Amino acid sequence: MASTYKNILPIEYPRIPTAGLYYFNTNSGLRYEVRFGRLQDNILHANIVFGVVNDEFEGEEYVETNKGEVFQVMNTIVEIVKNYMKEHPKVGIYEFNAVGRENEDEAKENARMSLYKRFLPKIFETEWKFQIKGNFALVTKQIIK
Repeated sequence: MASTYKNILPIEYPRIPTAGLYYFNTNSGLRYEVRFGRLQDNILHANIVFGVVNDEFEGEEYVETNKGEVFQVMNTIVEIVKNYMKEHPKVGIYEFNAVGRENEDEAKENARMSLYKRFLPKIFETEWKFQIKGNFALVTKQIIK
């Protein structure tokens, strides 16, 4: 199992290193997009959005595919976030939502957030603090004195 976590898929990095749009393809042919958006009122606060962008899902970008590639996908996303953090060292706040299925309660933590929580420590070192409320995660860099 440990070797599974090391597997990452080939990443298409932005043409401009400071841009925030990455892509990768899984072995089953799914195409993922990982996008970093800056908040208008705080450019040092980034929102992370990722999901499948294949036409077969008719614009449902957060579709859960369950093609048995979850660890490769998550490891690849870890690698992408680490790269973005290296390119943007002053960003001190990251946020993301674990979008659930239609019938899931947004206030309760869903299976996706449980999965994301497993990977947060792989991305963010000890100087980062995690705040998770339901399906929303806010990660802030702590100032060490």
